[in-house]
Amino acid sequence: MNSNMEKPYVVGIDIGGTNTVFGIVDARGTIIASDSIKTAAYEKADEYVDEVCKHLLPLINTYGGADKIKGIGIGAPNGNYYNGTIEFAPNLPWKGLIPLAAMFEERLGIPTTLTNDANAAAIGEMTYGAARGMKDFIMITLGTGVGSGIVVNGQMVYGHDGFAGELGHVIVRRENGRLCGCGRHGCLETYCSATGVARTAREVLTARTDESLLRAIPAEQITSKDVYDAAVKGDKLAQEIFDFTGKILGEALADFIAFSSPEAIILFGGLAKSGEYIFKPIQKAIDENVLAIYKGKTKLLMSELKDSDAAVLGASALGWETKELS
Repeated sequence: MNSNMEKPYVVGIDIGGTNTVFGIVDARGTIIASDSIKTAAYEKADEYVDEVCKHLLPLINTYGGADKIKGIGIGAPNGNYYNGTIEFAPNLPWKGLIPLAAMFEERLGIPTTLTNDANAAAIGEMTYGAARGMKDFIMITLGTGVGSGIVVNGQMVYGHDGFAGELGHVIVRRENGRLCGCGRHGCLETYCSATGVARTAREVLTARTDESLLRAIPAEQITSKDVYDAAVKGDKLAQEIFDFTGKILGEALADFIAFSSPEAIILFGGLAKSGEYIFKPIQKAIDENVLAIYKGKTKLLMSELKDSDAAVLGASALGWETKELS
């Protein structure tokens, strides 16, 4: 008998700087139960894992107990797939090297696999979303930063150390590049993340005098959502901010296409929801900058996973691949 029949569920855990969301997922990619806790409330990783388990166990027990769970998948910033550790994550409260997968296995007796959050989104997209059936694609997550998951020949690219595919930290501006949280200047994520869009808005509003709906908002409170709302109302300055952002991202994507010739590039995250305002300038910049042999071959797609669910679904997809604990 197929062990998936006996173990019909997996658990997905998405660890963010603010919240940790976890759920039980069936083979169709439906989250049948979920809950969350505040990540930052726990200074010690031990206390944090205890707290997640305290909330997760009742859910597991509702659906027949640990015997019904094939595996647990975790998506986390700086998560290393090879050894199940979180390593020196700048946005998490626990410093150093945390053997997180082992900590969950110890407490729950369920095999646990961990990867970084953007890779988890890519695996979710491949298992349940827009990349079903694709062997070569690049997932770009546009959130607080820019993350990426690269799939080649049907496999996630992890590199020799587990950290491959940090396309958000490709330097796109050499001259006077913006300072990035990584300590370098000019990284893609300083321009094309949600945070980057807000930064562009502040710069443009300061440098220019044109009328704009954005002037009604205190500069330091502007978000990428505000820029989108203004663009929808026909605000020229807001539309220009999207053109600027999309051009930088499209130029970078043209370079990424040269690397792995993906069937598709899938955009995920709040910023991707800006629809045509961001997609049009991205597509235009790809078309203008991509090498001739790749022209028109790579589709630009929007994620098919609900934002709130994607990270948990992606992490849970890892659960189907886990090996039995010996």
